Amino acid sequence: MIFNRKFLVLTSLFILSVMFSFGQGSFDIPGKQKDKIRFQLINNLIVIPVEINGVELSFLLDTGVSKPILFNITNTDSLQMNNVETIFLRGLGGGETVRALRSKKNFLKIGNAVNVNQELYVVFDQEINFTPMLGVPVHGILGYSFFKDFIVEINYRSKIIKLNRRASYTYKSCEKCETFNLTFHNNKPYIKGEVTLGQVKLPVKLLIDTGSSDALWLFEDPKYGISASNNKYFRDFLGRGLSGSVHGKRSKIKAFELKNFKLMDVNTAFPDSSAIHHAKQIEERNGSLSSEILRRFDIIFDYQGAKLTLKKNSNFKDEFRYNRSGIVLEQRGFRLVRETVKNKTFDNYGRSNEDNVTISTVQSYRVGLKPAFTIVEVRENSPAEKAGLLKDDIVISINGKQSYELKLQEVTNYFRGKVGKAIRLKVERGNEILSMEFQLEDVFKKKELPN
Repeated sequence: MIFNRKFLVLTSLFILSVMFSFGQGSFDIPGKQKDKIRFQLINNLIVIPVEINGVELSFLLDTGVSKPILFNITNTDSLQMNNVETIFLRGLGGGETVRALRSKKNFLKIGNAVNVNQELYVVFDQEINFTPMLGVPVHGILGYSFFKDFIVEINYRSKIIKLNRRASYTYKSCEKCETFNLTFHNNKPYIKGEVTLGQVKLPVKLLIDTGSSDALWLFEDPKYGISASNNKYFRDFLGRGLSGSVHGKRSKIKAFELKNFKLMDVNTAFPDSSAIHHAKQIEERNGSLSSEILRRFDIIFDYQGAKLTLKKNSNFKDEFRYNRSGIVLEQRGFRLVRETVKNKTFDNYGRSNEDNVTISTVQSYRVGLKPAFTIVEVRENSPAEKAGLLKDDIVISINGKQSYELKLQEVTNYFRGKVGKAIRLKVERGNEILSMEFQLEDVFKKKELPN
């Protein structure tokens, strides 16, 4: 790499905001009118395979970013970056700007779609890493650059994305669909909807954010009538942005509407103002529409036409649930695990005798590395805290199930169960194995009063 010591401060909301006078190339599907891409859906988030300069990686699809951002590349030594210069980025969170490299003229391939002149940003801060939160390798985030050249269909149920050339695409007649006009700021899409807070219905302008697993974020603004103080809520860790952790209030609002689509008792986060200072500077923005709501629709994004089309899918009536335990887990590193091996027996003809009863005095084991699910946050006054669980405890088993036999999302789904459900954990703390038990509680049973 050749480093050009040119520094640029970028002060956008969420991930970054840049001057778009730099050519960033376009995606094309050589010889095809459309393409199909399969994705992983993890905690409501879309993870897609992306090839950069010949290296296969995984990216989070995030409409809240304007340029691809690459991170978590310590194990991709073969990746070559072109035409680099140093800049600084700012995003959500109350921390400082983050040092990054801007690289031009990169080759990107997603499915059969290719871009031979893609600009992207490389961040080396090890704290910026989605892999522990999702439990699968994630090397970056991709937004506007992916959407701008196609009409993009997302089917959350089948986990398929379709890329369509605009020139050959025809919208199908759909009586159950609703089409919305989009507006853009720094190449990020915004939509208008309505929220009902108490007995008051308010119009809102929201960033469409496929990179957030929550349902809805609203920015508190007493002058506009947006406040969590009239509802039951609890304080919680909301996530991590480019510039640090984000905390705030979690609540429910009575209703959220997008034209004729109406959702009731919607999970809503109200982030602390210190973490969204730059986000609130976007004219008339009131919050974000995120993936817990988006996954309830089949979606057609048409960036060039500034349109979004929605159709309800079978997820639409799913209940909005919160983590009732107070535990936030991440997959951090690996544990050495000894497993019992079931020995097969065979007769003289080499046939398996699995159904026969055999007695053996020798027990076989195998030792391997398994994911370590670590507690990174324990909510104050939560069932987990009352049971004695601490940050940095490693979850060994949950309700009799070995944690390494489960995916991270499967473990966290236990914490979204019904009120009163018993949770039995074994955790590793230092050199000790401890047993803990608690019951899931209604997160709103106590109302926190405003200061």
